Amino acid sequence: MKLRSRITGTGSYAPKKVLTNYDLEKMVDTTDEWITERTGIKERRIASDSEAASDLAVQASKKALESAGIRPRKIDMIVTATVSGDMPVPSTASFVQSKLGARNAAAFDLNAACSGFLYGLAVADSFIKAGMFKTILLIGAEVLSRFTDWEDRSTCILFGDAAGAVIVEATEVDRGIMSTHLYSNGSMWDLLYLPGGGSKHPASKESIDNRVHYIKMKGNETFKVAVRTLEKLVVETLKANKMKPSDLSLLIPHQANLRIIQATAKRLKLPMDRVVVNLDKYGNTSAASIPMALDGAVRTGRLRKNDYVLLEAFGGGLTWASVLMKW
Repeated sequence: MKLRSRITGTGSYAPKKVLTNYDLEKMVDTTDEWITERTGIKERRIASDSEAASDLAVQASKKALESAGIRPRKIDMIVTATVSGDMPVPSTASFVQSKLGARNAAAFDLNAACSGFLYGLAVADSFIKAGMFKTILLIGAEVLSRFTDWEDRSTCILFGDAAGAVIVEATEVDRGIMSTHLYSNGSMWDLLYLPGGGSKHPASKESIDNRVHYIKMKGNETFKVAVRTLEKLVVETLKANKMKPSDLSLLIPHQANLRIIQATAKRLKLPMDRVVVNLDKYGNTSAASIPMALDGAVRTGRLRKNDYVLLEAFGGGLTWASVLMKW
């Protein structure tokens, strides 16, 4: 039979420190009611000073490995989707490889912002179908609190720290990833970006004074584009697989804003009890949000054998992506 790729294990990790909306009321001019109404977020997790992205990634990866019942040495490749890695060089995936003892694995990072995990699933799926690798560890890990402007009330309410991981393995059974869909529009980069720290704006006294090392976002414009784009994306994905929304057991969206999630579900006539939502507890964790939500759905029994599940995301780049799976 033709090789397919299938997720055989999931794991997630969130730091212990909780930052609530009431805590933010003491930091910036905002209220719990205002944040909840506009975003659906009630609290988010914040990494400790000693925790880097790779530390969160390792904790999530260990759970995914345990869930799949495999040892680190079996991993052929590690892909870490992140925009907040430990260092520019080496990759965060390299740190994960070392800390796990996955000595046989190739390792690299992938940056597609909030769509990063789904871009990573497409990469893993391609490597497996090409016959190059059999077992891949894919991680979404973010420590966005280090790049959040805690004086900007429009963005500091949104982001949190977390990691999610999956084991993707080659299979010949009629289950697994059915299709992947990746898109981008770089002309709209300025809706969501982090200007400082790269070759365009390297670190300097001036860059620090001008606060360019923090996430910048045009919230209203991003919201409008996201709703239109995600509806079209989901419809195209289902059409490509000759399916309709009612065929889905679960929709797992990127956890950015509850209103975006609800608008997408409404346009698809999909009841919210078939949509996974956890952003009230974790906020927007970028590339970590979908694997976190997926792991939660698996561990609470919301996903069962042969269920159809659709993952979709929209983020900086702009990028957007979807993956349809038969569980």
